[in-house]
Amino acid sequence: MIASDLRSGVDQLGDMIAEAKVIVPFTGAGISTESGIPDFRSPGGLWTRNRPIPYDEFVASQDARDEAWRRRFAMEPTFAAAKPGRGHRALASLYKAGKIPAIVTQNIDNLHQNSGFAAEHVIELHGNTTYARCIGCGESYGLAWVKERMDATSYAPDCPGCGEPVKTATISFGQAMPEDAMRRATELAQHCDLFLAIGSSLVVWPAAGFPMLAKNCGARLVIINNEPTEQDELADLVIRHDIGETLGPFVGN
Repeated sequence: MIASDLRSGVDQLGDMIAEAKVIVPFTGAGISTESGIPDFRSPGGLWTRNRPIPYDEFVASQDARDEAWRRRFAMEPTFAAAKPGRGHRALASLYKAGKIPAIVTQNIDNLHQNSGFAAEHVIELHGNTTYARCIGCGESYGLAWVKERMDATSYAPDCPGCGEPVKTATISFGQAMPEDAMRRATELAQHCDLFLAIGSSLVVWPAAGFPMLAKNCGARLVIINNEPTEQDELADLVIRHDIGETLGPFVGN
């Protein structure tokens, strides 16, 4: 059912939140646009101006690795300035109230952690861009470490320990999804009674399957997104309004 207006949508959502015992939010890029982070897929977004660099190309080509890191550092002022928006803070309030055991996100911006979620309760399906990791041994590195080496040599660095390339701790096109995160997200979707899909176009698979899984396991499904999605017909409630305005009333004091 599509909410007729914002107020009725917020009222219905409030009732469903009050009735739910276990809420699992699933968030996409739309929740972070209020924080100043662009939706890469939207018109004018980063991917309409720069072709994404697939994982196999990153691994095979020093030029591709150099370009990937140049793009990342060009975005650093945007990521560094971003603060959790009303949507992030509302979900953190429900988490602190014991309604949300963990959150599943397609986002890589670390804003759920910054809003108050413990890192172990943020299930990152597409990784995290605020630090780097060796693709061989898995050693973690700070972005400052990468920047220092690029400034000194003009080349993206390899891992001092094993010699393999270092990339942001994100999941690139063609890279395997993180098994542990997928397993945990599956378990959460199967055992909640309210699933909130927020700011996701629900077109990127396999992540887009989680709302359907939750619904099939008996949960009520709410979709909050400015644009229609292919799963709107499955939802118990669809709110096509600004995410900050929709979730703002649920931000705790």
